[in-house]
Amino acid sequence: MNKGEAHHALKNALRIGRQGEIRDRTAEGQHYRMAGLNLLAAIIIYWNTKHLGQAVAARQRAGLNCAPNLLAHISPLGWAHILLTGEYRWRRQTGASL
Repeated sequence: MNKGEAHHALKNALRIGRQGEIRDRTAEGQHYRMAGLNLLAAIIIYWNTKHLGQAVAARQRAGLNCAPNLLAHISPLGWAHILLTGEYRWRRQTGASL
């Protein structure tokens, strides 16, 4: 799968709660919905990129081979390891300001 298709597939997975449709009637509502979708996709890509880099660095520290030609086939666009549906709970830290 090329990068464009993988990016589109990630956004489709994120839109699954609305069956892949943006149903807002106003242009402003559609804009906010798309901006939120782009933000979520960017967060997932950033998180994956950060952790892939840490995994490669850990392999190199352990003396394991990380051939550049193999790394070229790794993409931060995957989401199988991320729970996209369900209930999320974050504990509010005491003393933290919003």
